[in-house]
Amino acid sequence: MNRLRSLYLLSIPVLVLGAVFLLFGLLSAFLFDDNVHLAFFELAAAALVAGTLGLFGIPGTIGNIGARESLLFVALTWTLMGLLGGLPFMLINDLSFTDATFEAVSGITTTGATVMTGLDAMPKSLLLYRQFLQWMGGLGVIILVVAIMPMLNIGGMRLYKAETPGPVKGEKLAPRISHTARYLWYVYLVLTLACILSYWLAGMDIYEAIAHSFTTVSTGGFSTKDASMGYFDSVAIEWVANVFMLLGAINFGLHFIVFSGRNPRQYWRDEETRWFLLIVAGASLLIGAGLWLAGAYQGIDTSLRYVIFQVISFITSTGFVSTDYTQWPIATALMLIILAYIGGCAGSTAGGNKVVRNALTIKAILQEIKYLIHPRGVFTLKFNRRPVTRDVMDSVKGYMFIAATLTIILTLLLMMTGLDFLSALSAVSACINVNGPAFGALSSNFIPVSDIGTWILSLTMILGRLEFFTLLALFHPAFWRR
Repeated sequence: MNRLRSLYLLSIPVLVLGAVFLLFGLLSAFLFDDNVHLAFFELAAAALVAGTLGLFGIPGTIGNIGARESLLFVALTWTLMGLLGGLPFMLINDLSFTDATFEAVSGITTTGATVMTGLDAMPKSLLLYRQFLQWMGGLGVIILVVAIMPMLNIGGMRLYKAETPGPVKGEKLAPRISHTARYLWYVYLVLTLACILSYWLAGMDIYEAIAHSFTTVSTGGFSTKDASMGYFDSVAIEWVANVFMLLGAINFGLHFIVFSGRNPRQYWRDEETRWFLLIVAGASLLIGAGLWLAGAYQGIDTSLRYVIFQVISFITSTGFVSTDYTQWPIATALMLIILAYIGGCAGSTAGGNKVVRNALTIKAILQEIKYLIHPRGVFTLKFNRRPVTRDVMDSVKGYMFIAATLTIILTLLLMMTGLDFLSALSAVSACINVNGPAFGALSSNFIPVSDIGTWILSLTMILGRLEFFTLLALFHPAFWRR
């Protein structure tokens, strides 16, 4: 493994982040006039100089990217983006390094958990930067790098596979992986522009429409308001959010196929999307009926309005809030946490275990029951009308086991820092599923978490965003052997 090459490649995300700092420095100086441009300009200069020196100062680094180099690059990129991305929050909002890193990691991983309050009065450029972090991280920083840097065509597939969520990582929309990455970003841009227009038509001003489109399509959930979507108290705005949260949680490769063929029926023909939409509908009806019977709201229509929004927000791992759902019955909180673990579709911006893994697990259990009834029977497990290979099922089983095990371990670690069980469990769920909202002492924000707990949760967010294996591989002794 050429570790020097991995360090060389890290220059690229540093340059990308430097360009982002420069952009928001210019916005602060010439558009918003909110007097925070100097901090952005200083960070931009440092990042652009460091990135340029790394890109042109490390010799002998061009060549094929190996599997281990790809894993190291992806893991270090997300870590570095979190560490450097938090610096504006330190300089402008006076957060500690721990809290600033947590906020940036939450942004770049599209988690949406926050330690910031008083958002309504903060500089617009800082808030928009915070929103943009989620948009940049939504489809993936590495996929962006592969899309815009043709020199990464050699070995680009390994980078793509190391970051792309889902059990099947080898599918491409075009022969060249750089073209696939560009097609995905084209779809991402189109959805973002459509979301901006829809929010504006629904009643948001253009600034709020842009800011919230960044975190809706990316299923990130940051808002420029402390009350999140509840600030607007608009049915029209909530339904725009519902539609684009769902679109953000559906496979972007499927979006491209639908856009190319102009055939929306492809969504329903896709088995994972069909499972996903049915789960959303079933959970909304179940929780809505429960709240209506409990008298939480007057009228089933009001119950469904808030329930549908929160169900979509949780299962897509967005984390927007339209009402105080923490006052709902405790059973509802458990159901929302379960929805966060189910997650969206593979190949989307959503977190969680992904619907395809849950569907395959259910099918595998049903198949085992069939074998008990018919010991000599021959059954083929299929998904989307295609047989599922053994290596995919082994990957699914391993992933589900790791998700459950890490949840238990991390919950215990947080409880050791002083959090109660519900707060600790919901915090782990919020971060490992890159979902955002928590319950108990953390229902408003994550400020009550200790510094040690905050670093644990920052690592948890990166683990969840990279779906465990990419990061856990670095802790295996075999990874570092020559």
